[in-house]
Amino acid sequence: MKVVEIRMIRWICGHTRLNKISNEVIRGKLGVASIEDKIRDARFRWFGHIRRRSMDAPVRRCEKLD
Repeated sequence: MKVVEIRMIRWICGHTRLNKISNEVIRGKLGVASIEDKIRDARFRWFGHIRRRSMDAPVRRCEKLD
């Protein structure tokens, strides 16, 4: 997934690996975070949403199953 992401970012900028520009420089140029960071943020946001639900909600009942 990381490889595809950086290929697309390089393609957007018009650079190839032959230009020998680091991934961090290219990300900084566009101002985008890595896909891993975005996925992690989405998971934490979903976790916070679930934690705010009442204990009677179906999605929270599975926490009680031990």
